[in-house]
Amino acid sequence: MPTPQDPASTVFFRLSIDGLDLGLFNSCEGLASEVQVEQREEGGNNGFVWQLPSRVTHSNIRLTRPLTPDTGKAAAWISSIATGIARPTGQIAALRADGSVVAQWGLVEVLPVRWQGPNLDPANPAVATETLEIAHHGFTDAQGA
Repeated sequence: MPTPQDPASTVFFRLSIDGLDLGLFNSCEGLASEVQVEQREEGGNNGFVWQLPSRVTHSNIRLTRPLTPDTGKAAAWISSIATGIARPTGQIAALRADGSVVAQWGLVEVLPVRWQGPNLDPANPAVATETLEIAHHGFTDAQGA
């Protein structure tokens, strides 16, 4: 009988934009959405207050990694915004050390909003990292992204 794989052993994330692989990242923050709720009181009904959903908001996603040859792919994608805005679909896959997929998220209308390169200071040696921040309009079926 095969042993189930530990779902908590994710160590990196793969980002793809319209099928273009932008590489692997060590951390991923901001995979979240929130439903805003409006409260409505009904006259004569004092037992409860209606909780009505209104908007769904999605936070920006920040992906961080050490500098790699894939850094150029992220820079090229950000630079492409200067020639016109395209809102492609994206996919983030959480991967185990052996490369197998733990979970994946499809993203609708992805837009790069910030890239931060490394701090290069010889007095403070550390791993040179980059952070890519992306905005999106919601989640979709990750298989179709």
